[in-house]
Amino acid sequence: MPSADRVPVAPAHSHGQPSFTAVLLCNLGTPEAPTPAAVRRYLAEFLADPRVVEIPRIAWLPLLHGVILPLRSAKSAAKYAAIWTPDGSPLKVWTEKQAKRLQGWLGEQGHRVRVAHAMRYGQPSIAGALDALADAGAGRILVLPAYPQYSGTTTASVIDAVGDWTRTRRHVPELRFVNRYHDDRGYILALAHRIERHWREHGRPAHLVMSFHGVPLRTLQLGDPYHCECRKTARLLADVLQLAPSEFTVSFQSRFGKAKWLEPATQPTVEALARAGVKRVDVVCPGFSSDCLETLEEIAMEVRAAYLQAGGGEFHYIPCLNDETEWIHALGALTVRHLAGWPTQGEPDARELARQKERAIALGAGR
Repeated sequence: MPSADRVPVAPAHSHGQPSFTAVLLCNLGTPEAPTPAAVRRYLAEFLADPRVVEIPRIAWLPLLHGVILPLRSAKSAAKYAAIWTPDGSPLKVWTEKQAKRLQGWLGEQGHRVRVAHAMRYGQPSIAGALDALADAGAGRILVLPAYPQYSGTTTASVIDAVGDWTRTRRHVPELRFVNRYHDDRGYILALAHRIERHWREHGRPAHLVMSFHGVPLRTLQLGDPYHCECRKTARLLADVLQLAPSEFTVSFQSRFGKAKWLEPATQPTVEALARAGVKRVDVVCPGFSSDCLETLEEIAMEVRAAYLQAGGGEFHYIPCLNDETEWIHALGALTVRHLAGWPTQGEPDARELARQKERAIALGAGR
């Protein structure tokens, strides 16, 4: 029973109201501002996720809050400040644009579905976005993580967040998840088009580095498919670009802590290329659908500086897919396949809802 000081709130979506189909595009997340306080709040949520740091909580949380957050927040804030835009975090900006353009593309194909976006860490939260969709009448929701390659540290964490949300709802909508699209033909062709356009404008490099986000080696040993899926993405992309094995390298970035991570690491890789006399290196990040701190600051600034300092000549960072038209088409086609069997003719407009209400009243009066 509800407590005496709490008045039950009626559900926003009433029984009998027509439901609709929705898509929730989920990305990793971002601080609300490039300040130490905002970054600390964001990192506290991110690094406390047991999917991200698989260390016993009793050992990890005191270290996180007592040492890592006090030391890392200001440094990370300075990095965010270097890439912040007038509209906010690049990851936030691109994710919002992707969701908006995806809804537009689906509409052009005759699918009247509502597309929303959410962040696994930070705002808008997955729970908040799902609440808004369910309260508005979404009876079917496709959860679409912005991670092409599946990993327990990313995709599974989104599924965890959705599962946590379902425990707060009495009436849970139908749910589907897109777990991976690392080998999706449209995704691969969109990546190839992005790279080839850069090469048409700037010429081809001596070597292409495909840099994916790193994870601890232990995740591979425990059965996480992420490493294998990154390798497959790279192989398929190299095939479309007609690259010989000697013309590209797969690497892993963003190492954290003292544990052994997937190798080779991106920065040592480009430094070795510079010392070997490779005069131009291009780096692309196929695992990131939106430009963010890890691409714009880590790769385009830090890794570039390391390459030049090691004696390299010309360094190019090739931007992510962001809201490229080819990517939106691929994302749309992927979405339609996963919506198969669900009605996608959309929400009734105001006039249709009024007509339905009138019919219901008439039927009630005729009894």
